[in-house]
Amino acid sequence: MRLPERQLAVLEAASATDELTMDEIATETGLKPETVTGAAFDLRDEGLLAVTETTTEIAELTDEGREYVAEGLPETRLYRAAVDAGAVDGAVSMGEVIGRADLAGPEVDIALANLPRKGFGTIDSGELTVDPDADPDADPEAAALATLSDGGSVDDESVLDRLASRGLVDLAERTTRAVTLTDAGVDALMEGVEAAETVGQVTPDLLASGEWADVEFAEYNVEADAPAVEGGRKHVLRRTADRVKDVLVGMGFQEMEGPHADSDFWINDCLFMPQDHPARTHWDRFALDVEPMEDIPEALIDRVETAHRDGWGEDGDGYHSPWSEEFAREVALRGHTTSLSMRYLSGYAGAELEPPQRYFSVEKVYRNDTLDPTHLLEFFQIEGWVMAEDLSVRDLMGTFEEFYRQFGITDIRFKPHYNPYTEPSFELFGDHPETGEEIEIGNSGIFREEVTGPLGVDCDVMAWGLALERLAMLTTGAEDIRDLHGTLADIDFLRNAEVSY
Repeated sequence: MRLPERQLAVLEAASATDELTMDEIATETGLKPETVTGAAFDLRDEGLLAVTETTTEIAELTDEGREYVAEGLPETRLYRAAVDAGAVDGAVSMGEVIGRADLAGPEVDIALANLPRKGFGTIDSGELTVDPDADPDADPEAAALATLSDGGSVDDESVLDRLASRGLVDLAERTTRAVTLTDAGVDALMEGVEAAETVGQVTPDLLASGEWADVEFAEYNVEADAPAVEGGRKHVLRRTADRVKDVLVGMGFQEMEGPHADSDFWINDCLFMPQDHPARTHWDRFALDVEPMEDIPEALIDRVETAHRDGWGEDGDGYHSPWSEEFAREVALRGHTTSLSMRYLSGYAGAELEPPQRYFSVEKVYRNDTLDPTHLLEFFQIEGWVMAEDLSVRDLMGTFEEFYRQFGITDIRFKPHYNPYTEPSFELFGDHPETGEEIEIGNSGIFREEVTGPLGVDCDVMAWGLALERLAMLTTGAEDIRDLHGTLADIDFLRNAEVSY
């Protein structure tokens, strides 16, 4: 039997009685581990070697974990400082103990959360008491960190999971491959195996000399394991945004552009949002510490103020609430891209306003929301409006049905809703393809006269704001908006997610 040199070296190094790992074979033969692995799989396919795989979980200390090995866990340091402060005999000030423990920044919260969890003591009304019988030296988490730091292994999975949740260790899986000689492999060695000089590729010298006719070419195992190579690709949200733009342009819309940081006048006042509305407080908006915006048409400011104070048209009544031009000029990150619609509808952005007109944008907005599976602090909004004579809710619903049909979504539902700036108004809902959960995907309506009148628009305008991320959730099956972007994004999901066409 003739075998390539690398295969012969691996075959001769293998044992019929003991499993040897690829690394051990590599050390024995002087070959690279990846060369050994390739040769081993080739020999396995020839029936000369048996290859086994064992997957184990390994834990490695993070930078924070190594820091705590040197300095001690925050809760341990807090406990020892409390003992020194006399907390064994009675409650002591938590601030005093924190100072003694030399804790700073996030370490304070970490210590206060883990000290009672481990039974080291209790915290009540800003005072701390410790258990004199507690033994921080016997803490399994601290012991596990020390063991890992010394190169040892920890078998307690619950302790490892806890340390991983605290960001002190990284858990990963390691696959170890080992080989043994089969009976056929033993027989081949006993009968004798010769080394065959093999060539991996045809070279100009081989062709010129004619030696190519006499050499033995290496066989390529196209089924052998190989490292995955992931090429770059456009993010699924960006691809969804591009698809949205293609659809809306195909429906006759033009794209709007405008600033991310804008005055409250364009963001809310033009939209007939009262200045004392809860959504306009500092709790819900990202105000910027910059100079007020001066470049706003004075005549438009006067008309918008009139609409807020006294209403617009024969039946207008207004809010009869305080209205401040100073507040209107303050700058904040836009909470919706309707600020662009106001700029365009007023003619300030230089748009063509002879009806009919259709405009849209797919831009980022910023809201001080609570993070959850369907909300982020910043996200993309699909803004759009149509200006024409005699528009109705049926026109608006038909536009949505045609738009979402382009993404394979045909079960959109409409529910009546209240907005200060549209009448009638309704929200849009769709079903998540994986969970079946009903998800709100947008808000819409016909702009009130209090919005269009001050802008100088004398015909109907239907408008909407749709959530790009929630559209992506419906089309890709993502169950959590944080899977799409942010620190919790699922990289494998992003690599494989496809956009509906």
